[in-house]
Amino acid sequence: MDSGSKLLETYYAALRESKLLSYMSIAFTVIGLAQYFSFGYKLTSLLFQLFLIPGRSLSKYGAKKGAWAVVTGASDGIGKEYAEQLAKAGFNILLVSRTESKLATLSSEIESAYPKSSTKYLAIDFASAGDAEYVKLKAVVDELDVGVLVNNVGQSHSIPVPFYLVDDKELADIIAINDLATLRVTRIILPQLLASRRGLILTMGSFGGYFPTPYLSVYSGSKAFLQHWSSALAVELEGTGVDVEFVLSYLVTSAMSKIRRSSALIPTPKQFVASTLSSIGLSRGAQLVSYSSTPYWSHAIFQFFVDQSVGAWSRAVAASNLKMHMQIRKRALKKAEREKST
Repeated sequence: MDSGSKLLETYYAALRESKLLSYMSIAFTVIGLAQYFSFGYKLTSLLFQLFLIPGRSLSKYGAKKGAWAVVTGASDGIGKEYAEQLAKAGFNILLVSRTESKLATLSSEIESAYPKSSTKYLAIDFASAGDAEYVKLKAVVDELDVGVLVNNVGQSHSIPVPFYLVDDKELADIIAINDLATLRVTRIILPQLLASRRGLILTMGSFGGYFPTPYLSVYSGSKAFLQHWSSALAVELEGTGVDVEFVLSYLVTSAMSKIRRSSALIPTPKQFVASTLSSIGLSRGAQLVSYSSTPYWSHAIFQFFVDQSVGAWSRAVAASNLKMHMQIRKRALKKAEREKST
């Protein structure tokens, strides 16, 4: 091959390489623009859902039409707020929780504040409930026109704890209350919702289940289970008239969280429940989780930005959770020692 041919071949090779580089540059530019516009669309969707778009009307589920809302874990905190705000919206309320005296008091308070709403209550300790308790619940529910079920009952660890130190009873109680009770109560009520072709099933989730949470591992796993179960159930019930929504939250002031002071990131139960009931059907922050919502505005924004870089942040979130709960456990153990010595 003479020098002229070699020069020509080198020229064509360089040309092919430059075209390849050009195509690669175009491809990366297109991918970058797609990511940019995707982020913009998701952020716009989040802001519209948080501040402009209303959720479904509760009248779809029988509000002000004689329908009943069943609320588990109803005697305190978030469950109590669900009961009160659903009564205000025009539902009759069936209160289900462990302590009968608290249920009786709440029942009287609701009927006094909302005379158009009737109440019933049933005391069940879901940690130890057997077939007899669920038979009683079914007997009560079968006499009602149920439109809404709020699966709110739940239990976490008494203090953060490494998994190998979790007490057998606490482990069993968390699974029985958070998972088994939710499944059995839903299975009792669902046939009635399907028969009437209208209903709403709200199940309370937690960032503690959405993100791996060391030192609360059993609680974290129980909530992760509910998330997948709820999404699967939602797909099963598409087109039946029964809506299923898994409600994610960060911390809320409550007996379970042991936080008393609210802040921009930690709402009161009243604030949290109001945001939930006003945004039914909107995902808000839970844009990567099917049939789920993160209704409270600061929780939604926090989840949105973590989700956008989930690969980079997942380990950091887990590590942060571990550090926080180790500190909480340390303080709790010191407090217990002080109380023991006095």
